[in-house]
Amino acid sequence: MNNEQLKSRIANGDYNKDFELLYSDTVVAAARYTKAVDAFTNLFGERDNLRLFSAPGRTEIGGNHTDHQHGCVLAGSVDLDVIAVVSANDENIIRIRSEGYPMDIIDLKNLSISAEEKGRSAALIRGVCAAFKNKGYNIGGFDAYTISNVLKGSGLSSSAAFEVLVSNVINGVYNDNKVDAITIAKFSQFAECEYFGKPCGLLDQMASSVGGFTYADFYDPSNPLVQKIDVDFSKSGYTLCVVDTGGNHADLTNDYADITKEMKSVSEFLGNKKHLRNVDENEFYAQIGPLRKSCGDRAVLRAFHYFNESHRVETQRQALEKADFETFLKEVTSSGNSSYKYLQNLYSNSNVSEQGLCLAIALTKRFLGSHGACRVHGGGFAGTIQCYIPDDMLPDYVKMIEDVFGKDSCVPLKIRPVGGYELK
Repeated sequence: MNNEQLKSRIANGDYNKDFELLYSDTVVAAARYTKAVDAFTNLFGERDNLRLFSAPGRTEIGGNHTDHQHGCVLAGSVDLDVIAVVSANDENIIRIRSEGYPMDIIDLKNLSISAEEKGRSAALIRGVCAAFKNKGYNIGGFDAYTISNVLKGSGLSSSAAFEVLVSNVINGVYNDNKVDAITIAKFSQFAECEYFGKPCGLLDQMASSVGGFTYADFYDPSNPLVQKIDVDFSKSGYTLCVVDTGGNHADLTNDYADITKEMKSVSEFLGNKKHLRNVDENEFYAQIGPLRKSCGDRAVLRAFHYFNESHRVETQRQALEKADFETFLKEVTSSGNSSYKYLQNLYSNSNVSEQGLCLAIALTKRFLGSHGACRVHGGGFAGTIQCYIPDDMLPDYVKMIEDVFGKDSCVPLKIRPVGGYELK
């Protein structure tokens, strides 16, 4: 299919079924994909083999700071995504131009880790290709133009979406989609850890690749137990939103690291265990006296959060399976309270004057009263909160919150039922 044929199909509504699956607004989606085709044409010229791909960002649903302790989590893929117009080439070279960024050019004859590429998208592309090749799958060249609306710094995992997108292109163009979604997530994680240079768990890539509501048990991180939960959240009567409080993420490295370090101090005290997942919960409660003397009260409270949050994830999973949204939201509120009081990741002790997350939650709770729910989203200390707003209250909520945090700070999200995807 050439450039004009692809644009004509988009204009004629041939992709509307896909757009309805992935997005809330088919008109906006059509305009966005048309823009991507035009940009591809301006950059690479006319082609006869164009294809369209998408990979979503993700939102954490339950399990705040449990994954690094090999616990259980819930996540959901969202309708903010990275899209690509793709054309295979026979040059054994990948060229990807992402909107707003310079071109990445990867020669597939060299898949070695490059120190110069650390922290750059080129490293993610090269790493994904290496993962496919290492496992005996085909790789090959292609040209692509991508557009992303996954908010950076929002906990929606823009890097995971990009990795999963590249993986799906290689899987679709060169492997007839033989590679399953969980393996694609592992390939994507490999690229981020080994090539990009950012150690990470598998949650982000798994949620982006699998799609919908995803439950994951990381008892064995190399082989996690993954379950897709089929539920239509659009029937809940609530709209899922994230609110970007505009917080500064600079100098928060120690705050994030302290959570892992303090939880580890508790697990090591209780039998030299590496992670809290390996600790007997009853033993933890029996040893709180000695623990607080050895590890400090905050470490004990953070472990307290981990054990209770793990139980909440299971309750949330069961509630979603039954489409019991009231129980689900009750647990969201409970999770938020635990993160606030016990995990203590809503603001940094090194910058107590900046407490945007606390303010956003206070305003949201005041607005909602006994309705809906809200909680910190992702790592915390700065960034976003997650909230569930009754549909009929959404316009007023958006106005209220944007009066404080600025235009477009409130982003309504749709849980999309599929992960990495080729539009046909």
